[in-house]
Amino acid sequence: MAFLGNYEHTLDDKGRVAIPAKYRADFPGQLAIIIPLSDGCLQVYPEPAFREMLRDIRSTPVTDLAGRRLRRQFEGQSFEAELDRQGRILIPARSREKIGLDGTVIIVGTGECLEIWTEEGWEKEMEESMNVPSTGQDRVD
Repeated sequence: MAFLGNYEHTLDDKGRVAIPAKYRADFPGQLAIIIPLSDGCLQVYPEPAFREMLRDIRSTPVTDLAGRRLRRQFEGQSFEAELDRQGRILIPARSREKIGLDGTVIIVGTGECLEIWTEEGWEKEMEESMNVPSTGQDRVD
């Protein structure tokens, strides 16, 4: 599975948003794991991809401050959401309010997961990403 592209969807009055139809089959058991990130978006993982990411996170020892913080960020802040018959997931009010989700949202494929952004947040992220200094890894041969 590789989530690609970006899609404009609408958050309904109940706080639900549809997963793009082409990706619904990539959520076994109709289960998504959602993680709020500090950069203003929500990451949406299929359960198997989330478990794979957890293996990486748990490779950092719990005795290390960075390891504990990673666990708090990803395990302590994540929540499960079931896709309903229309392929929608419910975003809890607290998460919607934290990043200002309301009305139109942008769903972005980032390979192993989807991200949910406000229109303004996504535009800002795209502007900022265009201003990142070159690392020398931006060559295409």
